Amino acid sequence: MTLDESLAGVDGRVRAALEGALEGREVGIEDAVLFDAATGQALDALRATADELRHRQAGNLGTYVVNRNINFTNACVKACRFCAFSRGQRSEQAYFLGTDEIVRRAVEARDLGATEVCIQAGLAPGMDAGLYVALCQAIKRAAPDLHIHAFSPEEVKYGAGLARVSFRTYLERLKDAGLDTLPGTSAEILDDSLRDRIAPGRIRTAEWLEIVREAHALGLRTTSTMMYGHAETSLQRVRHMALLRDVQKETGGFTEFVPLSFVHEEAPMHRRSLVRDLRSGPTAEEVERVHALARLMLGPTFRNIQVSWVKEGLQRASVLLRCGANDLGGTLVNESISTSAGAGHGQRAAPVELRCAIQDAGLLPAQRDTRYRILRVSSGDPGTDTDPLDLVVDGDSRFGSYEELARDPRFRFARPRTEGPPKRRLAAARSPGRSTS
Repeated sequence: MTLDESLAGVDGRVRAALEGALEGREVGIEDAVLFDAATGQALDALRATADELRHRQAGNLGTYVVNRNINFTNACVKACRFCAFSRGQRSEQAYFLGTDEIVRRAVEARDLGATEVCIQAGLAPGMDAGLYVALCQAIKRAAPDLHIHAFSPEEVKYGAGLARVSFRTYLERLKDAGLDTLPGTSAEILDDSLRDRIAPGRIRTAEWLEIVREAHALGLRTTSTMMYGHAETSLQRVRHMALLRDVQKETGGFTEFVPLSFVHEEAPMHRRSLVRDLRSGPTAEEVERVHALARLMLGPTFRNIQVSWVKEGLQRASVLLRCGANDLGGTLVNESISTSAGAGHGQRAAPVELRCAIQDAGLLPAQRDTRYRILRVSSGDPGTDTDPLDLVVDGDSRFGSYEELARDPRFRFARPRTEGPPKRRLAAARSPGRSTS
């Protein structure tokens, strides 16, 4: 069905608002809430409009990045109700990778063709205030050309608090140490009344916004995210996107927007019924609406709307590339956070799998770097453009699983005791050895 045919099947305010978006008018809060309730023919028209705007704003390339996640610890001083990844310091499943092991994994990723390493983790009890800075320095010494995409605003807040400096000063230290960009996670929904329900003690909305603005002012670009499908209202998520749009107009510092479906299976707030009116993640139609709405609301200023294949699976991700999205994210290699929450789509996607999913959506696959500079456009046959990661078989012992890592005695987290300098002892590297995850 063509765009005109889709619009012809919709009457009244929805059609007028969609036509306004196609004409370049900014989508306001009221129209966005209207779109977020679209079903039937209205949803068909919303998808078609988003697909047309994706083509106008981002062209016909579907992009991906070859990267590796290093979630170096699951030990955390907080216990967010939606998080199934974190473990308390006394848990037998709490782990901590030392600097040597983190660097080894980064170098291994580079040797397998990765251009980016993404580092995010729990907020480890007793952590050295200089650990994040030291990690950046160590990775850059070993792999100077590898892009370091690391530390959410929550982690920046934690590090700055330990160091007793301002957010800006801490960001300056990270940048000087080699940090290239920041993930815009820990956002969930930027509404403190909701944050108090799903994650008491989590970074506040004003702090999250302050940190990303400071990062952008220093030339550190960030991503942006939204976790949805839990206890938020339609108005709350629309206002979340509007806040991000306001920051982007001001700074231009966001590289992309990534909607993240809530994975409920192992989430504490689901398993223990901690939050009233909690949903079990978004419906399939809801996922399509959110991605399409993101294109309409954010596309004019963001350009890049990313699908999380970890959350949705590659087949659904391919469909969402026709609902306004233009990017499939990264190969990841060691995805732990969604996997621990119950997502069943694996911890790694080979580049050829991403290229095939992009081509199935009718787009031309293209490898990008973290800043969305195109590195290579597919020849047209995804199978002929081979990468080292394409040759890695499932079950490769170099990568293992999150469960294996959490059981590995070499990386068992142990909070330093009072008999020694605690923060320094935690920051010291464990014996390197060969990894199982």
